[in-house]
Amino acid sequence: MVRSYVLLAAAWIRAAGQYPVSMALLTVGSFLVTGLDIAAIAVIFTHTGSLGGFTLPEVMFLYGTAGMSFALADLLFGNVDKLGQHVRAGTFDAMLIRPVSPFVQIAVERFTFHRLGRTAQAATVLAIALTRLHVPWQRAWMIPLMVLCGIVLFTAVWTLSGALQFLLTDAAEVGHAFTYGGGQLTQYPLSVYGGDLVRAVTFIVPLAFVNWQPGLFVLDRPDPMGLPYWLRFLGPVAALTLSCVAALAWRAGLRRYRSTGS
Repeated sequence: MVRSYVLLAAAWIRAAGQYPVSMALLTVGSFLVTGLDIAAIAVIFTHTGSLGGFTLPEVMFLYGTAGMSFALADLLFGNVDKLGQHVRAGTFDAMLIRPVSPFVQIAVERFTFHRLGRTAQAATVLAIALTRLHVPWQRAWMIPLMVLCGIVLFTAVWTLSGALQFLLTDAAEVGHAFTYGGGQLTQYPLSVYGGDLVRAVTFIVPLAFVNWQPGLFVLDRPDPMGLPYWLRFLGPVAALTLSCVAALAWRAGLRRYRSTGS
């Protein structure tokens, strides 16, 4: 499956490489547009010294880690939420008869590197935050792990969104509330939201494990909601659990699919 993904991605990259100026402009544009998010955070901090009890470098850290996870998941698997378009057009039927996983085919479709602009922007913000936070190595080991778990969590949410479209072909916007909405949610300290929402994204749709719970460990901060300390280390468990649920949902959707006819 990995080999198939790499080969298909390489083919799409070669195709996009025929228009290098366009790809470069799209990458730079993505970097600049997503930079507006951190500009908005900077504006907030011109009027206050903290956001939800967190300083500007701490918020930049949370933003950077969530942004990298979201951007990489979007780059690699974000196209899965376009399943409904393929079902309506009948092109998903063609994917089923090819000797490659339909999940891989949808995920890699029109793969280009221009989305790396968002990844680069988030990585830049994270690097600046870390230079100001001086996180000790005893806690810094969590950072790459939380980014990796975040990628898996966002990918699982995208897969669930795609699986829903086997039942409701126009459900992409519903899925966006959890994919793009989740990306926006995790950019800020969860302490700015209500307790019910925080518990929901901790125990139901575990987006709190993208960067909030492990981030509290890295920053050595108490949980404003008073949740148990051991939750900070459950990112891998949450990622594995949600990915299993997403895989089951995708398989169930495939079994239920009955083609669009001709």
